[in-house]
Amino acid sequence: MNKKDINKIVSAFTACSELNVIHADKAISQTVSGMRIFNKPLMGFGDADDSYFREFKKKSVIGKHHLLPGEWLPGAKTVISFFLPFTPSVKKGNRKDMSWPSEEWLHGRIEGQVFLNGLCKHLVEQLTDTGFRSIAPSIDGRFRAYTGSSGSAADSGNNKQPTFTSNWSERHAAFVCGLGTFGLSRGLITAKGIAGRFGSVITEMRLVPDKRKYTGINEYCSMCGSCAKNCPVQTISVKKGKNHKPCSAFLDKTMEKFRPRYGCGKCQVAVPCESRIPGKKSEFL
Repeated sequence: MNKKDINKIVSAFTACSELNVIHADKAISQTVSGMRIFNKPLMGFGDADDSYFREFKKKSVIGKHHLLPGEWLPGAKTVISFFLPFTPSVKKGNRKDMSWPSEEWLHGRIEGQVFLNGLCKHLVEQLTDTGFRSIAPSIDGRFRAYTGSSGSAADSGNNKQPTFTSNWSERHAAFVCGLGTFGLSRGLITAKGIAGRFGSVITEMRLVPDKRKYTGINEYCSMCGSCAKNCPVQTISVKKGKNHKPCSAFLDKTMEKFRPRYGCGKCQVAVPCESRIPGKKSEFL
């Protein structure tokens, strides 16, 4: 199996899986019944020993709780990352009302995650069947996401539990794998834009890493401030970046309003980086 084969596996699953379609029995309304969630994915491959992964353990980046690929899978050789861009229907739906998430976006966030989990599981199974141990951190039992201000101790001593972070970052993995750079909203801007979801698999199969087309962590962001203007709770600032607390609080409100679904995504639509790198014509449009 090579990179081309892996691309085919991921693309075929995206094109054919029933998980990528909102069925009538799950649809919030008839408007979204039959809607596809994701378009063809963008793939990236990185070295599991890339020095950036060690940089992520620094407190100023993510923190020591962030696990290295080799800590997830001893003998890891490659990190496979993929970006799943939302379909035009999902993005267009979320541009209609900039106060609350649309039905389309809510499905993209929740049913989209179900699809993403299914894709990760499928790719892990395919790689494992060829004789290479592989795991997907996001669906592994050791995965931890820390949100809010719990104040509980994660380690002995006075170290508090980290907040608004996790022990594996899909966006940071995608950055290492050459898929894109960070924007003002802390999302990752790819050649297919920022509106979508990321997933990754770590494998002991050795594949040639993709060469990153950038050097700076914010290289693709024009700092135009459109995402800041779109934010319903003004949690993004051109000068100070993103404050996660009001963002998290607003997501809690959407959970109360749209339970069992939640989401927002206003910083990912109606912005220059919605479907492309700002200032560049996208070959995918």
